[in-house]
Amino acid sequence: MKTPTQASTIDFDSAKLQRLGFNQPSPLAARSTSLAQVRQQLVQQLQTSLEPQRILGLFFREAQRVVPLDALTYQHKPSDLRLEFGQRGHHTLSYNLSHEAEHLGELVLRRNQRFTESEQGDLESVMSTLLYPLRNALLYRAATQGALRDPLTGAGNHIAMDQTLEREIDMAKRHMQPLSVLMLDIDHFKRINERHGHGVGDEVLKAVTESIKSPLRNVDMVFRFGGEEFLVLLANTSRDAAAIVGERLRYAAQTQDYFAGGTRIELTVSLGCATLLPGESAQSLLRRADSALYVAKREGRNRLEMAG
Repeated sequence: MKTPTQASTIDFDSAKLQRLGFNQPSPLAARSTSLAQVRQQLVQQLQTSLEPQRILGLFFREAQRVVPLDALTYQHKPSDLRLEFGQRGHHTLSYNLSHEAEHLGELVLRRNQRFTESEQGDLESVMSTLLYPLRNALLYRAATQGALRDPLTGAGNHIAMDQTLEREIDMAKRHMQPLSVLMLDIDHFKRINERHGHGVGDEVLKAVTESIKSPLRNVDMVFRFGGEEFLVLLANTSRDAAAIVGERLRYAAQTQDYFAGGTRIELTVSLGCATLLPGESAQSLLRRADSALYVAKREGRNRLEMAG
């Protein structure tokens, strides 16, 4: 059954903002004190953070004071950012957000009851308050991502890995959720560099990164741990589920086509998997994953080993 969709495009230029009442008194605001109050509060609250998740979480919470909503989904592909709040609904309002030809992402609002035109107008009026906070958050994210990404592969770098792992471990313990990591190493990568040159080696590293990202969820994260080693962080993922993901990554890397001068390069990867234990530190978790990877390589490579 096809999901009913009400699609719109929001271009936050000055004319649109005026129509929505951001720069002048709005008929909607004039007839709805609660709408005016929500907009005023959002203008103040959204300027207090540069975190997209907090900004959109605040918007979702406050927008529900105007129009009942079941869920909000936001995606900004250039930033590799996808956020979800609430539960899915059968009816959707979809907005492509932009300002002066600058893409600000796609915002989808969901609920089980169809949206009326009046509700859509109220939501668009409230949505106008997202303009500058969201744009500033995306600019800040782009700047920080540049400092936290490996320049060759685009995966997170070691600094990003350390920060993210500590945060995810803290969240896993607080919410009593499982957390697993996969340590992945390209088998015999030194031979590729020796036979085909470092230029080909760099292209292989980039291709492997893309191949292991493809089967992952949006919430999973990939970091370049060393020269040809990667760490995959799997939030809210049990030991058994992590083993399944690890086998998918191994298969994805092995079936990817790698070429050097028209000759296909045979490539495999080895993986070690560890799941967070009660009270365990980040260093201990990584050490167990690395030990499992060592066993995988010792036992013949192209395999996944689970930490004890």
